[in-house]
Amino acid sequence: MNKPAPIRDQRRDARTIRSRIIIAGLLSVLAIAILLAQMVRLQVVEHQHYATLSHENRVKVAPVPPTRGLIYDRNGRILAENRPSYQLVITPERVPDLDATLAALRQVVAISDSQLERFQQQLQRSRHFEEIPLRTQLDESEVARLAVHRHRFPGIEVNARLVRHYPEGTYSSHVVGHVGHITREEQRRIDRAAYRGTQHIGKSGIELAFEALLHGKVGYERVETNALGRVLRTLERHPPQPGHDLILTLDSRLQRVAERALGDSRGAVVAIEPASGAILAMANRPSYDPNMFVEGMSRERFRELEETGWQPLYNRAIRATYPPASTIKPFVGLAALEHGVITPEKTIRCDGTYRMEGRERPFRCWREHGHGDVDYHRAIAESCNVYFYDTAFNLGIDRMSTFLAPFGFGKPLMADLEGERSGILPSREWKRGAIGQGWFHGETVITGIGLGYFSATPLQLAAATATLANRGTIVRPYLVETIRDGSNGSESRIAQTTPHKRIELNDSTYWDETIEGMRQTIAHPRGTGRLIGHDLPYSFAGKTGTAQVAERGDEDPVEHEQRPEHLRNHALFIGFAPIEEPQIAIAVVVEHGGSGAAAAAPIARAVTDAWLLGDLDQLEKLEAGRIDASAVEHEGGAPPGSTP
Repeated sequence: MNKPAPIRDQRRDARTIRSRIIIAGLLSVLAIAILLAQMVRLQVVEHQHYATLSHENRVKVAPVPPTRGLIYDRNGRILAENRPSYQLVITPERVPDLDATLAALRQVVAISDSQLERFQQQLQRSRHFEEIPLRTQLDESEVARLAVHRHRFPGIEVNARLVRHYPEGTYSSHVVGHVGHITREEQRRIDRAAYRGTQHIGKSGIELAFEALLHGKVGYERVETNALGRVLRTLERHPPQPGHDLILTLDSRLQRVAERALGDSRGAVVAIEPASGAILAMANRPSYDPNMFVEGMSRERFRELEETGWQPLYNRAIRATYPPASTIKPFVGLAALEHGVITPEKTIRCDGTYRMEGRERPFRCWREHGHGDVDYHRAIAESCNVYFYDTAFNLGIDRMSTFLAPFGFGKPLMADLEGERSGILPSREWKRGAIGQGWFHGETVITGIGLGYFSATPLQLAAATATLANRGTIVRPYLVETIRDGSNGSESRIAQTTPHKRIELNDSTYWDETIEGMRQTIAHPRGTGRLIGHDLPYSFAGKTGTAQVAERGDEDPVEHEQRPEHLRNHALFIGFAPIEEPQIAIAVVVEHGGSGAAAAAPIARAVTDAWLLGDLDQLEKLEAGRIDASAVEHEGGAPPGSTP
């Protein structure tokens, strides 16, 4: 039997329904209030902010890269310029079959595997509506072929743009340097906003050191884009500021003479204007063509450059250090005169050896049987080692290193190029800090002829020679003479205008006495540099040097020419001319060249002739009258038993 259904309490149900309606209504009102408040916030309170965001979804800022500044030599000849160039670009979204298109393109123009690989890498990082370079530096015939087949390749374009070009090629490459593609590492340290739209950056030389001036300031244009980000039209354009032009102190004509005079030898030539410190030539051999680096090179080509063993990218003029050898003797002599250790008239007997108490092996002169009685002038002219052994011993390392420091040894000299090395000016303090040992008398003796720990760059040797030519006025070598504003053409000279410092001696005639010895090096019948003094139309003061690479023992009589190349001596020469009013100071280093008189001095004569006489044919004379090394006595390099 079914139970009867309970009677519902209608009043209670009505109250429940009313309460639910009220709660629902309150919740609805609250939700509407929240919605209205949010609308007020969006439409009124933060209207400007969201309006801007909406505008940015439609209007984008596109960078306009600046034109890179030019580099000139002192005569206005262009060393680095921007040339129009054609590049092949692909817009991926417009290409129906990218792989097939790439394969067909390779039948029309040459596309290497490395270029294709670089394209694929950029494809991964780019949007499909953006143009991606496939080939750069197309020649006119390739552009013509692409124009004929243009209908076959939708999405393919040939664009014109400016690329860096170095008209001098291998000449001046270490000074001017080169640009290259911005690497990922460089992207992390540069101001990305300043390089938007720019693909290249300075990598070496002036291009690197003055990157901030040469690059310029990026411009921008406001462009209207669609939802995919494609540009529809340009709304506003602010042009970029071109980079500043640089005018160097370098003379490209003299630079060519110096590099050609070096020939196939490894080495460097630095020529300086003594009155100002302006660098007239800074030649390096071997060299390289900076144009290879502008658009990048294959790994194989770069590996080939590195594996030559000749280090063609190495700036020997400022980075390579060599024992100055006998080229240091005039400076040591000056120090001895200043401290009263010697007089110009004092003679020292040279029998070919110099002995020190407590040392069994003697120090030897380069001339086996010695020079006899030599005074100061003859000691410099004939490069007598024994004279300077004795002079250095009596002078002492403390006075020697203190006197030589103002000439620029042992420290970087210029700010125009990065990577300059300081070399080594030996002293007690240096050895204690670098090696942790005390100083020995034998090391003082060998320092007196520029060997032992002593090392200097060709730039330091040239700068010290310029100071000597100036009779004590110190000049700081520099390369950039003038900066020209790329926007308005105004110029600013950045060469030093402050008064030059001087090396003051107790008796100013010591300068003349030392220079006289250097004059006799070239002019005297027994001077070590006499073979370049023939028919010399101007006065020339010089000093030859031969830096020993490997020590020869008494039991090793092998002549220089019979040794392996890497064991042969370095050849050095310093000099300036004319003596009365110096216009050029020069330093030459020829790696493993042998005698300074045979290998380095003729190069200095060729460069000096070109500068003072304007003799463009002097290189032919140099080749026709090449000095026979076998006819020249080798001086300066430490012979058997001469090392401490």
